Amino acid sequence: MLVVEGLVKRFGGFTAVSNVSFKVGQGEILGLIGPNGSGKSTIFNMLSGTFPPSAGSIKFEGEEIAGLAPHRIINRGIGRTFQIPRPFRRLTIFENVELAGFYGQGSHSRAKADEAAEKALAMVGLPTDRRAPVDGLGAAGLKKLELAKALATSPKLLLADESLGGLDEAEMDQAADMLRKIRDELGITIIWVEHIMGVLMRVVDRVMVLDHGEKISEGVPSAVSSDPKVIEVYLGTDADATQAAAAEKRR
Repeated sequence: MLVVEGLVKRFGGFTAVSNVSFKVGQGEILGLIGPNGSGKSTIFNMLSGTFPPSAGSIKFEGEEIAGLAPHRIINRGIGRTFQIPRPFRRLTIFENVELAGFYGQGSHSRAKADEAAEKALAMVGLPTDRRAPVDGLGAAGLKKLELAKALATSPKLLLADESLGGLDEAEMDQAADMLRKIRDELGITIIWVEHIMGVLMRVVDRVMVLDHGEKISEGVPSAVSSDPKVIEVYLGTDADATQAAAAEKRR
């Protein structure tokens, strides 16, 4: 579904992403991990059109999309969530999701946007009452709203950016299960950026690890969690690696 080759992003003299290549198959969940500043968000921003690549190719379903504007990319079927939810506070929960559906699908049909909003809200477990306000939603509710907005755009590929941030342990498990449900029931392919490695490892099919803008490891969770390079730059200690491997065994 997605083929990325030789992706590079430079900001002046600083190279944030250096010659990164990877593929994502339809129906797959790919985990994207790495320390702060490793280039994860920059890759998401290039995939979604926020940043044009300095070099490289991004092909989605065989079509080159590198450098296209965000609305062109989302209309082709790539939706994304953001690490920090920023809903329109003056709109209701339903209107926030409806708005995403109206513009994201590219059809500008109010009826289709309403239908998409209802389905998305039901999928994530938020109220479909059109009067329900955004105020009062906690961290978990705002993450669900962010996910519902992305789903309302009818994506084929979902870029999920740190869906577990700010959640407690039970909420993390629910959010992770939600992503797997979205893949299993809706057939949506997912790339998931996350810092909570133990939870991510239970859900993803493969993991790609970045460090200083370069890909240093890629493979199934059990192999990546025991990779010495990953232990050194991301996990930090053998004890952390043992915990990650144990989490994978429980998967």
